[in-house]
Amino acid sequence: MFAIAEFSKQSVPSRAIEKSDQGDADEALIQAIAKGDRPAMQTLYRRHHVRIYRFILRLTNDASSAEDLVSEVFIGARRQAGSFRSKSQVSTWLLAIARNKALSALGRRRDEQLNDDAADLIADPACDADTMIEDRERSAIIRKCLSQLSSDHREVIDLVYYHEKTVEEVAQIIHVPASTVKTRMFYARKRMEKLLTASGCSLH
Repeated sequence: MFAIAEFSKQSVPSRAIEKSDQGDADEALIQAIAKGDRPAMQTLYRRHHVRIYRFILRLTNDASSAEDLVSEVFIGARRQAGSFRSKSQVSTWLLAIARNKALSALGRRRDEQLNDDAADLIADPACDADTMIEDRERSAIIRKCLSQLSSDHREVIDLVYYHEKTVEEVAQIIHVPASTVKTRMFYARKRMEKLLTASGCSLH
């Protein structure tokens, strides 16, 4: 369940450990992919394609285009696997590729205005019916509020809270200084808090 309180939550150490473990496993996959290991490519795709798809969909607001771009992202990852140098997590690297593909696609479209209204959250199969209904209602409010943010603010919110990226990782993905990411996050949080409050969304 997503509420404004999540904008101030602290990372849980165990989650950081899990993230580190998967990061190591992902790096091993990239090394294998660079050597032409097709099963490793399939495993990487299974691990990351849903998040990559959702990220691209939020940027493009075009489901068909997002599906095509996901394929392009992993084709690009396969081609660039040999040049991956562990300077960032594999997931961060993939999101950077995805962002470049999405922005290139938007550049080919007349309507470049980013819109999140069609970015449906993927339901958690562990949720019961009541929880799913509540989450959908809350998600609808959050999407509406997100759509009122600037594209720059919406992008950092998406990367930090949906993709759990650090400020430094976001800076790598969107090619701006970490200080700029922090500034955007500050104003994005303040704006979201006001919008959520005005929409009657619980702050806790």
